[in-house]
Amino acid sequence: MAFGLSGFVQGKKALRRSLSGIKEATIPKGCLAIYVGEDQKKRYVVPLSYLNEPAFQDLLSMAEEEFGYDHPMGGLTIPCREDIFIDITSQLNSL
Repeated sequence: MAFGLSGFVQGKKALRRSLSGIKEATIPKGCLAIYVGEDQKKRYVVPLSYLNEPAFQDLLSMAEEEFGYDHPMGGLTIPCREDIFIDITSQLNSL
């Protein structure tokens, strides 16, 4: 009996260690993940409040008009250059 229980405890510890890497992939409450880039997509986590900002809405509208909303990565994808996205979001951060 003790042998089976110790195996269970070891398995539980191994599972906990393997799940600890998943914490990095979680999105904080009040945020959303956006994949940005033309060729290789990079993941950014932004506050939901950005969706109310006219500059961000313009970026989303341009992406929708030019590329549609195809989400092969399971999140919102904006196929624009990263530097443009960073420039817009840094302006929003300073508001």
